Amino acid sequence: MLVTKKAPDFKGKAFHQGEIKEVKLSDYSGRWVVLCFYPGDFTFV
Repeated sequence: MLVTKKAPDFKGKAFHQGEIKEVKLSDYSGRWVVLCFYPGDFTFV
């Protein structure tokens, strides 16, 4: 994927304001978005 191309829309679960919600990338269209991913078991690679 090239830097100049838009990321494909996707959905996932996120912890927000004390609860787990399902969010989509398109929910934030037109805004700056920073995504952080962690390994499922939080071990260091």
